[in-house]
Amino acid sequence: MRMHECPRRGRGLPHRTRLNRDQKQICEMDWSDKLETYNIDEKCGRYNNQSTNIQFHPSSSKFEDSASTPETWAKYSHDNIYRAERERLASINLRALIDNILHDTAEDLRMQCDVVNEAFARRCEEMEDAKQKLEHHLKKTLKEIGDQEYNIAALKQAIKDKETPLKVAQTRLYDRSFRPNVELCRDSAQFRLISEVEELTESIEALKKKLLDAEQSLRNLEDTRMSLEKEIAVKANSLFIDRQKCMAHRSRYPTVLRLAGYQ
Repeated sequence: MRMHECPRRGRGLPHRTRLNRDQKQICEMDWSDKLETYNIDEKCGRYNNQSTNIQFHPSSSKFEDSASTPETWAKYSHDNIYRAERERLASINLRALIDNILHDTAEDLRMQCDVVNEAFARRCEEMEDAKQKLEHHLKKTLKEIGDQEYNIAALKQAIKDKETPLKVAQTRLYDRSFRPNVELCRDSAQFRLISEVEELTESIEALKKKLLDAEQSLRNLEDTRMSLEKEIAVKANSLFIDRQKCMAHRSRYPTVLRLAGYQ
């Protein structure tokens, strides 16, 4: 911000106002004295030998000790006019200086306002870009959630599809355990059924593990979705505050002339 040096440092407007008032009072008193003197002299000029209000004043012919001379009278009047003019010019110069300061300050405030507005605009663009990226990421997350839900349903169906053959194999083994005496033989059918049960059991356990992983992944995706939605809401609220509230108020920022006090 531009700064101006006052010609009389430390003597500001109150001091200048006091000087102007003092000089105004002196001029008014001098003018009042001169007006009264003019009226007296004008009255004296009308006296003549036929005047009815004339009388003897024996002591009036003496000079008053406090009487001035034409030179001192002229000097006193000149000095009053000179001092009054000097104070008037000083006030004009001070007003010009103040006007310059107000104008420069108003311009600086207007420039600062423009800088702040640009910063607001950049920040709004950054938040808008971040919000769009979050919305794009949310869209992908929602798709992944849908895919994962489909995957979980497929895994559950696969487990269900394998449980029936496992029941069949286990039921066969259970029923064959009732073969009498020497017929309870460890034949190839027995080994094949046991192998089938083991394979189906391992396959189902693997599918259940994948199902647990898929369900955990779905929970993580849901948490991500909630976090993204919350962040998007925060960004939208921040944009509303900056654009609809702050920028709306700043659009009514005073002009340079108004800041300088001309309106």
